Amino acid sequence: MAYGIQLPVQSQSTLYTEPWEAAAGPEDLVAVARAADAAGFAYVAACDHVGVPHRLAAAMSTVWYDPVATLAHLAAVTERVRLLSHVAVVGLRHPLLTAKQYATLDHLSGGRLLLGVGAGHVREEFEALGVDFGRRGAVLDETMDALRAALGPDEFPEHHGTHYDFAGLGQRPRPSQPHVPLWVGGSSPAAVRRAALKGDGWLPQGDPRERLAEGIARIRRLREEAGLDGPYTVGALSGPLYVGRPAWDVGRRTLAGAPERIAASLREYRALGVGQVQVRFRSRSRAELIEQIGVFGAEVAPRLD
Repeated sequence: MAYGIQLPVQSQSTLYTEPWEAAAGPEDLVAVARAADAAGFAYVAACDHVGVPHRLAAAMSTVWYDPVATLAHLAAVTERVRLLSHVAVVGLRHPLLTAKQYATLDHLSGGRLLLGVGAGHVREEFEALGVDFGRRGAVLDETMDALRAALGPDEFPEHHGTHYDFAGLGQRPRPSQPHVPLWVGGSSPAAVRRAALKGDGWLPQGDPRERLAEGIARIRRLREEAGLDGPYTVGALSGPLYVGRPAWDVGRRTLAGAPERIAASLREYRALGVGQVQVRFRSRSRAELIEQIGVFGAEVAPRLD
């Protein structure tokens, strides 16, 4: 089972941000990404918000690095780890613009892009950019179709739909990958259906394991009914982790302890059909987070299979 990490610093919602991140910057982000690369993590991930309104700023903060710029920067300082947008709100932008940015990222990184997409939830972002918030699901569905064309092998991609219509415009460089994986984020019924029928993978949003099992079963059923049998990746988000015995209060929701205890809990996801799990570690500093990443890679990861 593969394991990845949502990077610190680049998004600072109060739901998960550690206090030390408030004063952190690019050098910290690079150090953590390099540590994940060295520890065998499958991917590092960055989020996407264009702007956060006043009504949400206290909870979400306004610190949200641009995912394309962030992942491109990290591509240049890492070697093998893949680069995941978790998730890009692609309906906010024309698919040709999105394809130009992410195709370039895939080209520059030597084919390491994982394009995670989602419908978005902040109405004010859509309104400021002139996008219909109420139709964001339908727009995302078509955007994914358009991105399939625009990130494919053709130098002059073509798409004719309700919201977007383009042809005759060449875009190079093309992605290095012959097929850029599209993973769909979200756990609503519409998101699960979209993930099953339009995606190459599903990124659920922290579902409890019983609900995760229901979502996986529905995806399998929908794909079987549609005759879809290609490679497919199911993800999961772990709760907060701490490998070893913490010398500080990591919170009652944090799973802490010996490597085998952590691995045993994560193996339960694999039994449900999960192919990759996104982990998160409690930490008081960059150094402690990097230490946790290293210990996980050396002592927990070998016990996941």
